[in-house]
Amino acid sequence: MSDTDILTDTPLGRALDDSGYARLSGTLLFDQLAIPAADWEAFAQSWDHLGPDLYMADGGRYRRRRHAILGFENGGFSRKPHQPHFQSRDYNPLNGDVQRWFDPVDQATIDNAVMRSILAFCARNFPLIGRQHVELHQFRIEARTGELGRPTPEGMHRDGVDWVFVMLVKRCNVREGVTRIGTPDGKELGEFTLARPGDAVLVDDHRIMHGVTEIHPVDPAQPAWRDALVVTFAAE
Repeated sequence: MSDTDILTDTPLGRALDDSGYARLSGTLLFDQLAIPAADWEAFAQSWDHLGPDLYMADGGRYRRRRHAILGFENGGFSRKPHQPHFQSRDYNPLNGDVQRWFDPVDQATIDNAVMRSILAFCARNFPLIGRQHVELHQFRIEARTGELGRPTPEGMHRDGVDWVFVMLVKRCNVREGVTRIGTPDGKELGEFTLARPGDAVLVDDHRIMHGVTEIHPVDPAQPAWRDALVVTFAAE
């Protein structure tokens, strides 16, 4: 059986193969990963300790993040020395062609059973062949009076990798933040909201563009944010 056969032999794999993306509810993801409540709580709380993203070319200060690089080979993940995140302007016209250094993801977060389960889940459901360059991104997008939160300020985009996993960790006092899916030639394929913890989407980055609309506070007098995990895979 080939790697492609393994991928298409699951409902998620068939959706990825047919449509280029697959959605997964948080309830189903939690069931598949058997995530204990205590591990999830510690995992989600790590988003409370992200540093500011100081590279926003639009001048915004609404994004916080941490970043880490892993390698994947022979079924196992290993952490690589901390290094900058880089995207070409071909993929990120707003912040591309710049080496962007972010605070590293805490080792305790990487060691958390939730993260380990998510990485194993990705390895099972993406057709990973050979060594992989893996990037982890913890994002917090904040919305406040006078500055809306923009999860993808570059708009509809591809990440310049092979596969992308996006999972909602928490929404607090926000509305909108709609995920939009389309093709590079401009065809709209659908839109939906990652609304509950664990709601996720898997994306074939070669075939699919994705983006998320601005978030707005429900109560402008209270803090408002959207936390998400993004994991990308690219063959080395």
